[in-house]
Amino acid sequence: METTGTASTTSVLRVMNERAVFAETFRLGTVSRPELAQRTGLSKPTVAVALTNLERAGLLRQVGTRAGAAGRSAALYEVRPEAGWVFAVDVGRSYVRVGLADLVGTVVARKDEPSRGTRARDLVAQLTRLAGELAAEAGITRDDITLAVFGTPGIHDKATGALHLAPNLPGWDRRGSVERLAGIAGSTYVVENDVDLAAVGEATYGLGRGVRHFVYVSIGTGTGMGIMIDGKLYRGFRGAAGEIGYLPVGEGDPLLDEPAARRRGMFESVASADGVVALARRLGLHDAATAKDVFDAARAGDETARLAVSRVVDHVSHALAGITAVLDPELVVLGGGVGSQPGDLLTAPVAERLRDLVVLRPPRIEVSTLGTDAVLLGALAVGLAEARDLVLDRAAAIR
Repeated sequence: METTGTASTTSVLRVMNERAVFAETFRLGTVSRPELAQRTGLSKPTVAVALTNLERAGLLRQVGTRAGAAGRSAALYEVRPEAGWVFAVDVGRSYVRVGLADLVGTVVARKDEPSRGTRARDLVAQLTRLAGELAAEAGITRDDITLAVFGTPGIHDKATGALHLAPNLPGWDRRGSVERLAGIAGSTYVVENDVDLAAVGEATYGLGRGVRHFVYVSIGTGTGMGIMIDGKLYRGFRGAAGEIGYLPVGEGDPLLDEPAARRRGMFESVASADGVVALARRLGLHDAATAKDVFDAARAGDETARLAVSRVVDHVSHALAGITAVLDPELVVLGGGVGSQPGDLLTAPVAERLRDLVVLRPPRIEVSTLGTDAVLLGALAVGLAEARDLVLDRAAAIR
């Protein structure tokens, strides 16, 4: 029994050492054995064993040498990009956006095309085809993909395998519907709320870098919020944190008498793209087909459009006032077709209105710099972090 325990302890230490060496190599990009020993605190012989094992497993590779003291040369190592692949997907109402990245995060293939999500099987077939096309561009197969990350509207119920609160994806609210995603790319997949992923994208590549407490608020076809608390994504008890479409904002608006309002929620009914158009038309701007039309008309000086935008500013300001009172974020990043409007029409008026609605200084409010790529970039960020753990786990399991 003592021998078994010792062997088990040795195995655990070996895996921990390899993870430490792999993580530091990834962080530094190109590194020598002496540098790894210094950075990790491990002995040079221990680092050497870890490097040998990781290289043998195909996770690291030598990329030359660097001259050291007394004329000695040290071998340099880096993460082998082809050791893992991440397939990222943003399933939107109108478009699907997909990308394929290697293990160091280089996007090797990318495609956007109109969504065929009116029927679940059509969407699955479309995503399967796209996964195959991107894999072929990279010189691999769909089975070679380490992890797929799907960003979708709504909430993934892991107990039932259904998507809740995703009316734009008909049929996905049925039990086991999410399991259809398993065969699209590889065998391992993750389903995340799209706005949560957008928040991760902002934290990794956008305005949220270095900001510990911020929220990403998407106002477009629908509304939603991703919450970063102390640098980590907050999902809530049921994964429903951030479903701000159901905030009681907009009470008294005639739009709330429409049948769809109960299903979409009060705030989403009055602040989403459809809500903006419906409001403008009710006020008399009958030629507005999109929310962009309304904002463009307001910028051009149309008084009816200006009144409609003023109502939207009021709804958004009250929603952000409630969010600020509860979460106290340092930054609010606005995204989505409505939320991304230029600052003179939305951001600046909302910031000014907030000063009257909150007691303390309100958070900074800025428009996302990632645009329509926020969800996809968040999916890549989540996928890359998990894929690196997966390749390490798989390498340890076969030894």
